[in-house]
Amino acid sequence: MGICLERLPHVRTNTLKRAACPPLERIWVDGWYKRKAISHGQRRPGHPRYKTFTNSSPNQLHTMLYCHPKELNKLIEVKNLTKQYGKIKAVDNISFSIKQGEVVGFLGPNGAGKTTTMSIMTGFISATHGEVTIDGIDITAEPEKAKRQIGYLPDTPPVYLDMRVIEYLNFVADMKGVPRAKRKETVEYVMQQTSIADIPKRLIKNLSRGYKQRVGLAQAMIGNPKVIIMDEPTIGLDPKQIMEMRDVIKNLGQKHTVILSSHIMQEVSAVCDRVMIINKGKIVAEGTPESLSETINKGANKIQVKIKGTEAEILQALVPFPEVEAENITPATEENTVNLTLYNNDGIDIREQIFTCMAKNNLPILLMKPTEMSLEDIFLSVTSGDRINVTAFENLHQKEVADNDSNV
Repeated sequence: MGICLERLPHVRTNTLKRAACPPLERIWVDGWYKRKAISHGQRRPGHPRYKTFTNSSPNQLHTMLYCHPKELNKLIEVKNLTKQYGKIKAVDNISFSIKQGEVVGFLGPNGAGKTTTMSIMTGFISATHGEVTIDGIDITAEPEKAKRQIGYLPDTPPVYLDMRVIEYLNFVADMKGVPRAKRKETVEYVMQQTSIADIPKRLIKNLSRGYKQRVGLAQAMIGNPKVIIMDEPTIGLDPKQIMEMRDVIKNLGQKHTVILSSHIMQEVSAVCDRVMIINKGKIVAEGTPESLSETINKGANKIQVKIKGTEAEILQALVPFPEVEAENITPATEENTVNLTLYNNDGIDIREQIFTCMAKNNLPILLMKPTEMSLEDIFLSVTSGDRINVTAFENLHQKEVADNDSNV
C-alpha cells in the first residue's frame, strides 16, 4: 500500500517540509516519522517502506497520511486467472479483488468453477495463466509465505477420524508452526470460536457432520490467517446446524477476510457483504445483493397486482395503454380474481394508468405493489442467460471504476 506524509521532519534539521504527494484519500494518524529505517530511494511516494512509523518519540507530530483508495486494504487480488483442462476452461480469464474484512460469496451452479478458483487461490493447484496475490504475496512465486496468510476448509473437512478433537488441533498447530508456549491458548481460542470447547476429548469419527465441519473450520483458523476460504461450508448440514454455521461465519468476518462458495442463495445473502456469481468459468455478475437487484430492475418498472375480474376483461381494459405489458397471469385463490405482473421497460411509472383503466372498466384492484427480483431470480437469470443482458453488470463495474478514478 502506497502511503506518504504531507508533512515530515527533515532528516538533518528536524524541521517540517511538505512532501510531494498526489491528491489522494486522507487519513489522520498520530505518529513520528521513523527516519533511520528509510533510505533515500525508499522515501518516494508509493514505496512499500514509505509508511514506517513509531510512537516512541516524546515529540509526536500530528501527521497527515495519504492512501490511494484503490490500494486501501486490498488483501486479495486475482488477475486474468485461467485454468484449462485440455480444451475445457474450468476458469476463464477472471479478475477481481477483495478488501480486508470483507465476507465474499462465490455463487454458482455445480461445475461453474467455484472450487477450481478456490483451489488456485490456496495454492492447491496451479493456474494455466494469470496470478493470485495474498496481501501482496504471489501464491506461485512464494507459496509458503502466501499460504501462511490462508486458512482453508474444503467441502470435505480435512480431519483425522481416529484422533481426538484436541489432539488433532494441537497437531495442526504444530504443523503450522505455532510456538509451543502459545499452542494451548491458540487451540482453546479456536475451539471457543467454533463452539466445540465442550467436546475436546471426543473422537472425531464419532462426531456428527456438523461438528466435523466445525473442527475443520477450527483448524483453518489456527495460525490466525488473514484470509479464511471455505468451500460449501454448510453442505450436508441440517437446518439448525446451518444457522449455527452462519453465525460462526459472521463472527469470523469481524477479524478475518472470508471467502465462501455455495449454490444456496439464502446462505450467501445471509452472511456475505458481496456476491460474485460464477457460471461456466466466468464472473457473470458481481456486487451486493441489493446492488445486483437494483441493476437488474433499473429501467423495468414492474407492479404486482391482484384484480377482481376475468383475465379477458383485464387484458381488454389494458388495450388503450400499449405502454403497459402483462406477464405471469394466474388465477388467484379468491373467486373471480387474477394475479398478474404489469410492467413498462422504459422506466415509466405506470401505477396511474393501471388505476385509471381498471376503474373505468369497473375492475377493482385488490392489491398493487412494486416487485423486484430476488437473489434467487438473479442467479437463475444470469446462469441461464435469459432475460438479463449481462453487459449491464460490466457497465456498472466500469462506472464504479471511473467514479473511483474521478475521486482520486
